[in-house]
This record gives sequence, C-alpha cells and structure tokens, in this order.
Amino acid sequence: MDHKRELTSVDLAALERELGGYRGAKLDKAYLYEDDLLRLKMRDYDRGRVELLIEVGERKRAHVVDAEHVPDAPGRPPNFAMMMRNRMQGSDLADVRQFEFDRILEFEFEREDANTTVVAELFGDGNIAVLDEHGEVVDCLETVRLKSRTVAPGAQYEFPSARFNPLTVDYDTFLARMGQSEADVVRTLATQLNFGGLYGEELCSRADIPYNQAIEDTDESEFERLYEVIEELKEQLRSGDIDPRVYYETEDIDGEAKKRRVDVTPIPLEEYIELESEAFETFTGALDEYYYEVEREVEEVVDPASNRPDFESEIEKYERIIQQQQGAIDDFEADAQAEREKAELVYARYDLVDELLSTIQAARAEDTSWDEIEERFEQGKEQGITAAEAVERIDASEGTVTLSIDGTRMTLDASVGVEKNADQLYTEAKRIEDKKAGALTAIEDTREDLEAAKQRREEWELTDEDERGEDEATGDDGETDWLSRSSIPVRKQDNWYDRFRWFRTSNDFLVIGGRNADQNEELVKKYLERGDKFFHAQAHGGPVTVLKATGPSESSRDVDIPDRDRREAANFAVSYSSVWKDGKYAGDAYVVDPDQVSKTPESGEYLEKGGFAVRGDRTYFRDIEVDVAVGITCEGRTGVIGGPTTAIEPAAATSIRLEPGQYAQNDIAKRLYREFKERFADESFVRNVASPDLIQEFLPPGGSRTVE
Repeated sequence: MDHKRELTSVDLAALERELGGYRGAKLDKAYLYEDDLLRLKMRDYDRGRVELLIEVGERKRAHVVDAEHVPDAPGRPPNFAMMMRNRMQGSDLADVRQFEFDRILEFEFEREDANTTVVAELFGDGNIAVLDEHGEVVDCLETVRLKSRTVAPGAQYEFPSARFNPLTVDYDTFLARMGQSEADVVRTLATQLNFGGLYGEELCSRADIPYNQAIEDTDESEFERLYEVIEELKEQLRSGDIDPRVYYETEDIDGEAKKRRVDVTPIPLEEYIELESEAFETFTGALDEYYYEVEREVEEVVDPASNRPDFESEIEKYERIIQQQQGAIDDFEADAQAEREKAELVYARYDLVDELLSTIQAARAEDTSWDEIEERFEQGKEQGITAAEAVERIDASEGTVTLSIDGTRMTLDASVGVEKNADQLYTEAKRIEDKKAGALTAIEDTREDLEAAKQRREEWELTDEDERGEDEATGDDGETDWLSRSSIPVRKQDNWYDRFRWFRTSNDFLVIGGRNADQNEELVKKYLERGDKFFHAQAHGGPVTVLKATGPSESSRDVDIPDRDRREAANFAVSYSSVWKDGKYAGDAYVVDPDQVSKTPESGEYLEKGGFAVRGDRTYFRDIEVDVAVGITCEGRTGVIGGPTTAIEPAAATSIRLEPGQYAQNDIAKRLYREFKERFADESFVRNVASPDLIQEFLPPGGSRTVE
C-alpha cells in the first residue's frame, strides 16, 4: 500500500472546522521553501506559537504542525514570501473555508489597510494564490491560463467549476443522481457523488452493500441505507465529532517486522479494520505526525554506498501514476455524464432555453449590443422574470450565455437553437468518452511498466553480487556510464505515436509528424485537439506537425507552451520537410491553432489528400536552421530517438548530429548503427534497440551526413 500523499475532499471538510478554530491568530512571517511549501508563522492568544504548513508539490496538504517539526528557515526569502510579509504581517486570521466539496482551502486574513485571502489548490499540479480584497490575484506560485479559468497576477481569481457536493444533497436529489448512473454502486459514489474511491468503498461497507453491485440491482431500502451513512458522515464532519487515526502496515525487512505509515483519516474506517492504527485528539495533529514521520521514513533509504537501483521508488512512481490515471478515468466518466445531463436538461426545460436564446438572437438581429442585452436581463431579474433569473453571464467575445437551471450551470452558444446546443453537449460528452478510451490504454501501458519494474527487481536480487558491481559503471559526475556498462537491460514500450515521426521537447511536450499523406490526414482528424499547436514548413512537401498540449489521460485544455518548445517543433517541421531533401540548410515554418485548420477548401479550390486549408493569422518562424540528432536512450524506455539536437542530446545516453549530405537514408542509417556499436560496450544492446531499420525511421527525407 502506497503512502498517502494528498488530502481528500473529506479530509478538507474535517480540516475546515479545526483550522477555523485558529481564528484571531496574528501572522508574524511567511516562508517559502522550494516553490511548493509555504509556512505561515502566527501567534495565538490562547495557544501561543502556531505554525501552518501548506504544501502543493508532490505532497498536497495544509495543517498546523508542532514547532519541533518546522523546517529551518530558508536563506534569503523569495519575492513571493516578501510580498506576503509586506502585505500580511500583523494581519489576523479571520476565516478558513473549503470551496464547495473541492480540494481547495481559503484562508482569509484581515488588516486595517488591506484584507488578503490565501487560496491553496490541493489538486492537480497544486498552486497557492494570494488575492486582494476584490478577489484579484496579487501573486501566485504557478500562472494558469486555461480556456476554463485563469490564475495570473492582475487577473480576477477564477475557481474551477464547482463539483457536486454530496454533503448538501437532499434524498430526492441523491436518489436521482444515483439512478442516472450506469456503473456499479462504488464507482457511482466515487465519481458521480465525488467521494473518491476510498470513501466510496467505505460508504458501501457501512451500508452493507457490495462494491460492484449494479445501480439497477439496488433497491429503495439500500439507497436509504446509503443516504443514512452519508448523513452520518456529514454530521460527524459538521459537528467536529471525529476520531482521527494514523494507519500502519507491517513489512518484513531483512527478517525484521517494521511498521510503515500508509494513511491518515479524520474518522476510523471499516476499510482499514485489519490495519493497526493510532488515535489522535485532533486531525491536524494526526496529519502533522503522519507527514513528519513519513518524510523521515523516506529518508531511511538504502545505504548510499550501495549500487542497488532504487527499484522501490520506480515501482512507487508507477503505482502513483496508475492512481492518477485511474483518477483521470473517473473524472472523464463524471465529466461525460455531466455533459449528457446538461443536454437532457436543455430538452427538459426546452421552453425556457428556447425563450432565452430566441430573445438574444432577436436582439442581435436588431444590432443590440451585448452589454445592452446583459443589462436587459439584469432588469428582468429585478422584476422577478423567471427566464432572466436563469442568466448568470453573457460573454460577448465568445457569443455565449451561461445559464443556471435547476442548480446546473451550463454555457450555451447564443447564435444557435436548443437542438444544436444539446447536440454540442452530447458531442462533448462523446469526445470526453474518447479521451477515456485513450486513458484506459495509457493505464494498461503503465501497468506493464510496473510489472517490468518488479521483474527487474527480481532479476537483480538473483544476480551475482560481483557481476552486478562490474555492470554498474559510473562516470566522474556520479551518473551511470551507460556506454561502459557490459550489460544494459532492454526496456521496450509500445506507444500509440510510435508509427509517426515524433520526439519530446526540452520541456517534455510530445511532437508528432506525419510520414505520408495518410498520416497527415489522421493526425489532423484524430489527434489535433484544443490547446495543441499545428506547425508546418512554409516549403511544399512537409509533414503535418502537432505539438500536443496534453497527454492521452488528460482533458484537452489551453496551456502555456514555452518559446523554446515551439521553436523545437518548428525546427522539426522544417528539418523533416523538402527543405532537407533539397539540400538547403534553413527554411521558414508557421504555427496556428487547431480551429484554423480545415479540410474545407476555398471556393473554386481543391485540397489534395494530406492537404489542409489554414485560415487566419499565422505566427512565423523565419530562417530556421535544419537540425537533426539521432540518439539512444538507456533509462526508462530504451531505444532510438530523433529530432532537434537541443531536445535529443540531453535525453540520450549518446547521440549523433546530422546535416543535409550525400548519403542516402539506408546508407547513413548503417553508418550510425556502426558508430553506436563502437560507442557502447554492450553491442548486443545496440543490436536489440537500434538496428539500421529503427534508426532510419528517425532520419529526414533525402541525403544526410554526420556533423563532426
């Protein structure tokens, strides 16, 4: 069982009450450690010194800690900590709130000259934002610019879309939401009611209902029992009548039984009935003990003088990835269901939605401004007009209207009718389900990686110690010297993009390019999604090049892509185009957004297979030098990689740079193969992972030669 790393929504519901008990504590200083751990040192009239830690990195937590568990103050405080000190020193903690049922905590501080709210986002990549009294971001650890929300200095802070809160639901709504699910009971509790996997199982156990029982096989009395245990949980959290526990597993290490902390919860769980546990008076005290001791356990690793690979960390990493991927799959299920429910609600309230959309369309036909339309709806709200009261906001830039109907919030296209909007919602649900299919494939790949890591651990433990020492050659910098190792394990992995040209940028964005017209068509139709970037060489005869903003187990979104990665993608587009084939050393490329790429030609024109119409403004990269390196990776996945030198050299154990030249693809591939064999002591490894045929897949079209 893996260590608990992140607090759940149930945890935060319990913490909200406990941390609220520190209202009135006065802030002395703020400290920031390594950009992901914030320490707020406060003074409380009754308790004395109060130390609050908020961590948003690999671990995500927020709780008060014992003074002896506080890390030493860092050196010169970074600008973020100085800003907090200048703005908040001497302010009083006024309130602590959980946002809806999400993993977000708000800490509100009051001072005579300015009030400040610190928002801790304990989900995803994690973030901390400092807001002024108007909700504007003063500063944040991570800038977020998504289509759905923005968190950036100077911008109004935007919470993520509120999740369904199961602790405020009445029985009829609970019954309706459960009844709409096509999954089993535990998955429905985990995703549709947002309890997550652990508490979904816990509620089933308390209600004595099998996890995998289908919703359609669940009767009224069982639904009533489930609702009762949810109400009991809600009352425990609301009243503060909790019984925090730290849970242990016992492991056999070198013949000695050793306890290891695996979880910490605000209430005892039936799911952990077989585990040893320790009770604490407060949940924040349990969290302090748990995270402090887990940190010490992690530090008690293998003797640093040992050459044994850290298989446990690798296995733990894959298990963590699987957990995250499963969470993404659960989110996809919930998101798709939410979109379908919106579509069904649009039809259920057809008259209301039609009236609103028709009103906006009629006003726009009369050249009424968006501001005036919004003002009319505001006037309608004041007059108590039901339709107007459903309008939350109008976005002139997008031409959309956001409605709140029967407690459900949805954004519709104001230029089309009810049926078209419902169809768009169903289409979005289908798109999300397609993402779920990709996530299922990805999780299977990760499970294979996990099994491979476990197999390598077993093989290592059976390997003769002397032979092992000989193989583990290291360089002067302490890094593994793969070229000198007499034996390198082969770790192959099949990915969905392997049949395309591909590489990963310096910041690990995936870039894929078509090898022919059929693949160009497929890339645009199947893999080009919102947030991605479409690159193409200005010269005729180049691959469609897509810089993927997200992975297959993530929702499509707009992300900030650094200029370095964009330039590497542009370099890739130019280098694998006719520019290289023609023996030229530089060319131009451009980049556009996915919605600018179409298979519909201009009137009177014809698009050949693999061709696309690009409309709107393009961002150009001028005089991009052709640049390709081919290398071999030895850590993680082993094999050949190829692309821009700046991306390939750091990722490869060794690489060779190319330029346009006189050797045909087949000939230069054989030359590279012979060179790699000479560089590696383990020639069999090169034969297994880097044959001339595999190398040739990463070569540009036309002739090449090596750069000395």
